[in-house]
Amino acid sequence: MIDRPPPLPTLVTRLRSDLLTAGSEVVRWSWTRVKNLGAIGPRSRVARRFGSFGEGSIICFPYGALVNESAIHIGSGTMINTGVVLSAGWMLDQPDLPGRVVSIGDRSLIGRGSSVVGHVSIEIGNDVWTGQNVHITDMNHGYADPDLPISQQNQPEAPVVIGDGSWLGHNVVVLPGARIGRHVAVGAGSVVRGALPDYCVAAGVPARVIRRYDPAVGWGRVDELLTSP
Repeated sequence: MIDRPPPLPTLVTRLRSDLLTAGSEVVRWSWTRVKNLGAIGPRSRVARRFGSFGEGSIICFPYGALVNESAIHIGSGTMINTGVVLSAGWMLDQPDLPGRVVSIGDRSLIGRGSSVVGHVSIEIGNDVWTGQNVHITDMNHGYADPDLPISQQNQPEAPVVIGDGSWLGHNVVVLPGARIGRHVAVGAGSVVRGALPDYCVAAGVPARVIRRYDPAVGWGRVDELLTSP
C-alpha cells in the first residue's frame, strides 16, 4: 500500500509550527546575548565612569537609570539586578556634587526594579541583599506650604546607613535618616525611618522591632525578651 503525503493544510500547519519554534529559540538566544553584552562589568568602559567598581561586580542589563556615576561606588562581588536605578545628586552633571554619595559594599545584591536615590549620603554595607522593588533614598518631598505644589517642596536630606549582612524584603521603603544595623531582617512592604538596632527583625509601617537576638537566650520576640529572667 502506497503512503499518501499529508494534505497541504497539514503541511502548512507543521511548517508554521516549526518556524514559530525556531523563531522563539532565536529570540531567546538573541535576548540572552543582548543582556550579556549590555551588562556592566568592572572592565567595561561604562564602569570607568563610576567612583569605583569592584572586581566581580555586575550591573545587569537592562538597567533603569544611572545618574552621576562618578559619585557612586560599588564594591567587589556585588550584583545590581535588572531595572535598578542608581542616582546621585539633584541633577545630571551637578557641579558641586560630592565624590561619594551612594556606596554599596562587597557581595551585596540589589533586587530587580529597585532604586537607590541619594542626594547627600547612602551607605549600604557588605553582604546586604534586597528583594525586588525596594526604594532607598535620603531625600523626601515636603507639603507644608499649601500654595506650592508638593513636587516643588523638599524636606532636608538626611544620610541613610544600612549595616553589613542585612536583608530588606520585597517593596521595602527606606526613608531619609534611616539607620539600619547589622544583620537586620526587614519584612516585605515595610517602611523604615529612624534607627533599627543590630540583630533584629523589623516589620510594619513604620517598621518596628518584633524580634531581637539576645546572646543569653537566642532569638525571641521583644515582649518575651523583656520579661525573661
